[in-house]
Amino acid sequence: MSFDEPARAPASEETPLLHDADPAHADETSGQEPLTEERSTKELILILGSIWLGVFLAALDTTIVATLSAPISSSFNSFSLLSWLATSYLISNAACQPLSGRLTDIYSRRWGLVFSNVFFALGNLICGLAQTQWAIILGRVVAGVGGGGLTAISTFVTSDLIPLRKRGVWQGIGNICYGAGMGLGGVFGGWINDTLGWRWAFLIQIPFLVVSCILVIFTVNIPVKDTDKARIKRVDFLGAITLVVTLVTLLLGLNTGGNQVPWTHPIVLVSLPLSAVFLGVFIYVEAYIATEPVIPVKLLLDRTVASACLTNWFTTMAVFGLLFYLPVYFQVQGLSATAAGARLIPQAIGTSIGSLGSGFIMRGTGRYKVLNYAVMALQVLSAGLICTLKLDTPVWLPFVYFFLGGVAYGSMLTITLVALISAVDHQHHAVVTSASYAFRSTGSTIGITVASAVFQNTLKTGLWARFGEREHASEIISRLRDSLDEIRKLPQDWIPGVLDSYMDSLRAVFVTLLGLTILGAAVSIAMREHKLHNNLSRR
Repeated sequence: MSFDEPARAPASEETPLLHDADPAHADETSGQEPLTEERSTKELILILGSIWLGVFLAALDTTIVATLSAPISSSFNSFSLLSWLATSYLISNAACQPLSGRLTDIYSRRWGLVFSNVFFALGNLICGLAQTQWAIILGRVVAGVGGGGLTAISTFVTSDLIPLRKRGVWQGIGNICYGAGMGLGGVFGGWINDTLGWRWAFLIQIPFLVVSCILVIFTVNIPVKDTDKARIKRVDFLGAITLVVTLVTLLLGLNTGGNQVPWTHPIVLVSLPLSAVFLGVFIYVEAYIATEPVIPVKLLLDRTVASACLTNWFTTMAVFGLLFYLPVYFQVQGLSATAAGARLIPQAIGTSIGSLGSGFIMRGTGRYKVLNYAVMALQVLSAGLICTLKLDTPVWLPFVYFFLGGVAYGSMLTITLVALISAVDHQHHAVVTSASYAFRSTGSTIGITVASAVFQNTLKTGLWARFGEREHASEIISRLRDSLDEIRKLPQDWIPGVLDSYMDSLRAVFVTLLGLTILGAAVSIAMREHKLHNNLSRR
């Protein structure tokens, strides 16, 4: 480079690749004002601790509802409510998370967190007081909007306050708070249901959310970039609406198809094509119309950003498929549902350790590319070992396999986040993180859907091949596909063949998820190594 050339360094593996070509345009579209003065550890603990209280409650709520779905459905005499309790929260959560990056760039992280706390508390209040099943579904939708904001915005604030070199460590601590909430939610929900009733599991969270909201108001103060435009005029309403419709129709089709309704039902046949149409409209709006797009398309075209998002997508598909079907494996072995759920605790512990451990390694070395290779190799190894599980596998082996998988997954989440925000200028870090959340949330739904389709089709084929010619085969096979409890009611000569059919189906699921894990490892190779700066100014 000669002295006559511009001072800006060329794009390389040591610098963020995505700069605005026009400096004036960069000022116009910047969101959060980049901070240059690093906060003390005491200040960081106070600020992030205030935010992580909300994150803990959002995670706690997720597993509380998973535990209480059956008693809630029973109290309303509606078995169909069981699946909608999870689906309604997931859809609103996934649809609103990608908007939180750009909106908090414009209106500030503080008011984004206040909004999220208020909506999460309001959703829990509606659920706690609901007298009809539609009211409680509405409450879960409102809570999903708030819960999605709490988890996403906490990540943005951490990126605002922490230099890249230390970013992974603090993200790891945040993930421990999230993991603690996930781990305690089931136990807490069961205890509350047995002592006070399920409504109090929602109502008891509200005072803590009020405290979280007050703490956020007084502790989170990150300046917003001022522009000549009024804030309302900076909001990309067309992009926001098309993105929400894209995600809602996609997740509605994937969650209802094969679960609540057949795949040939009009809801599925309309929602999935409609999602594809609105995705096309969204991409066009973001590329050619919006001045401050919700998710700038050019970000997703960068090699590191695309690689990190796709790594999240494929790996989350595999992990959520396993989380859904590993308890089925344990129940086929004869364990209760509670005991089967407890067998997943090593995975949660591994995720927290992996996230924090990878953060310390990146802080010490300033690099993540080689670490990513090791982590994704471990993820593939864990998924491969899970494929070897049999009915008579010793009980301690799955603990080891799940722990290794948890370590790899927690590390992957932290590494890809650091890679994403190191690959773009500071002004884009919130929107690119929002994009990764969209990939992760859709990946979790697709993973469960794919696993369910493989399991049900393989089980149906295996049962009909073994028992199709026996008396009352159609009725018994139909019951076996719906409930594991039916195995205990079978004649003795059916049981070995039925267990073999279940294990063949589970193995087919595990092999499919291994394939998705390998795809995640393959796309992760494309990530470039970017410099992890020791200061907030990235110099």
